[in-house]
Amino acid sequence: MNTEGEVIATITLPGVERSALYTRRFAADTFGPDHPSLDDIRTCVSEAFTNGVLHTASGGGGKVTVTFATVGDLIVAEVTDDGAGGARPHLCDDPMGVHGRGLQIIDALTVDWGIRPDADRTTVWMHFTGPIREV
Repeated sequence: MNTEGEVIATITLPGVERSALYTRRFAADTFGPDHPSLDDIRTCVSEAFTNGVLHTASGGGGKVTVTFATVGDLIVAEVTDDGAGGARPHLCDDPMGVHGRGLQIIDALTVDWGIRPDADRTTVWMHFTGPIREV
């Protein structure tokens, strides 16, 4: 976690594109179908997951971990991939470019987000507005 918080759910999936579907289902199962931030959470987690599969060692037989946590009234989503040899994701300045739209979407739909190196792995963390569903 990039801040103190309570982990509420985590899943590790194979680094293949079809696993992105399971991240969206995992978010719906975790927060419930009526959560006001669910669409944004699903979209952003799916984007970060897919980026990890396409641009890192996760897509070469590795894995990607998705973690949901709470910090105060915020929901924290973290997507951790197997890394790209020291290269880290970055926001592209060209909104009409062919590549780089995933992080632009994340930037537009989150309260805050960032990148954190985890040894060889990389974590994209994202904050969303609550409320936190009582389970």
